[in-house]
Amino acid sequence: MTEAVEFTAPPSSQWNDVWHQFKSHRGALVGCLFFVFILLTVAFGPMVWSIDPQYIDIRARNSGMSIAHPLGTDQLGRDTLARVIAGGRTSVAVGVTAMLLSVLLGTFVGVLAGFFPKFDGPLMRFTDLFLALPLLPLLLVMIMLFRDVLRSVLGPESGVFILIVCVIGITSWMQAARIVRGDVLSIKEREFVLASRSVGTPPVRLVIRHILPNILSPIMVSATLGIANAIITESALSFLGLGFPSDFPTWGRLLYDSTDYLQQYPERVLWPGLAISLTVLSVNYMGDGLRDALDPRIRGR
Repeated sequence: MTEAVEFTAPPSSQWNDVWHQFKSHRGALVGCLFFVFILLTVAFGPMVWSIDPQYIDIRARNSGMSIAHPLGTDQLGRDTLARVIAGGRTSVAVGVTAMLLSVLLGTFVGVLAGFFPKFDGPLMRFTDLFLALPLLPLLLVMIMLFRDVLRSVLGPESGVFILIVCVIGITSWMQAARIVRGDVLSIKEREFVLASRSVGTPPVRLVIRHILPNILSPIMVSATLGIANAIITESALSFLGLGFPSDFPTWGRLLYDSTDYLQQYPERVLWPGLAISLTVLSVNYMGDGLRDALDPRIRGR
């Protein structure tokens, strides 16, 4: 008699479990697909819709939706669809770059405060100081002080881009730092960290090999939510007239330019407003899905 051979399924990896949990969150999956669609549109949209967003056609000014101009034109005859795509490229670039800066700063401060006790008190009081500052007046003051200097040195577009990215990144790292610090305080007391420390592993190697890989989940969640926060902040600054130059489209600048024509042409406010709202909503859903997928207590449900 031949003995029955039992086949066991190979063990699933952690990232497969994360992906399965993320797929089960419908809002996160739809948000991820929509955000990818936004990225592809702003990256490759000008190749498909090749109208120059700065091209002025006085004869077509204030026209409604048509085949030639699917979203209409503004008061100078510039194509709204081309300007929304160009504005999205700037707004998304600001959001992603500012997010990277804030996450790097927050992770650095959080790891230092959580792993080295002598830095914990001063760094957390420094973080509390930034949390207590009124952010919008601080943003306005920083932009008013450095905008003209950077524009004269780096150019009107590059100077303002670097200024807005730095301003948003410097004023939005605090939440990530507090979350990372809490996780580091918990992880550094685990057995594998204590064992590695007992054999003489240097602190820097210990942080890179054991601490950072185990705090990726809060960092990734903070990164996704940081994109939404940066896009909203840049749009608010541009709407107040303190962002990019008037001839350089962003979603916030398009809203600012459309407010004078709100009663006559309300659709001009609709398109950039929808772009901002849907992009931020999709990123927030992605953050919720990642938080649930990366939490082992929820992933097993």
